[in-house]
Amino acid sequence: MSNSDFNSMITNHQDFLHQLAMKLTKSTEDSNDLMQETLFKAIKNKDKFQEGTNIKGWLYTIMKNTFINAYRKKKNQNTFVDETENKYFLNIRESEKSATTDSIVDHKYMMEQVNSIDKTYLETFMMYYNGYKYEEISEILGIPLGTVKSRIFLARRKMMDKLKDYR
Repeated sequence: MSNSDFNSMITNHQDFLHQLAMKLTKSTEDSNDLMQETLFKAIKNKDKFQEGTNIKGWLYTIMKNTFINAYRKKKNQNTFVDETENKYFLNIRESEKSATTDSIVDHKYMMEQVNSIDKTYLETFMMYYNGYKYEEISEILGIPLGTVKSRIFLARRKMMDKLKDYR
C-alpha cells in the first residue's frame, strides 16, 4: 500500500476520530492534541497495519491507548487539576485556603489516632498510600491479594471512625 493510499484512508476517518477525541477529553484543545498524536502514531506505525483489516478499529485502538497512557502519566504526576466552575480552588486567596483546610485539624491528634490503628492494617494502607499497587503489596508482604484489599478497606474504615469528629 502506498503512502498516499494509506493517508487517504486515514483522512476518511478524521470526523470519527475527532468525535471520539471530544468524547474522551471533553476539551477542544485536548481533543486536537489527541487527534494529532493518534495520526502521528498511525503514520509512524503504517507498516504494522495489515491490509484488509478494519482501519477504523485500528485507529480507534491507537487513540484509546494514547488517551489512557496520557491519563496515567498525568495521574502519576500528582498534579492538581481544578475542574470546578470558574477555577474556584486556583483563584482562592492563600489566607482563605489555610483557614478552610489544615488550620482546623489538630495534626498531632490526627496522627495519634491514625497510629493507634493495628499495625498490620496501617502498614498495608501506608504502602498503598505511598503509591504501591495492590499486586506489589501482596508480593512484598507475602499475603494474598484479597487480604491486601480488605486490610486497606478496614484501615480506611477504622481511620474514618477514629477521625469522625473532623469530617
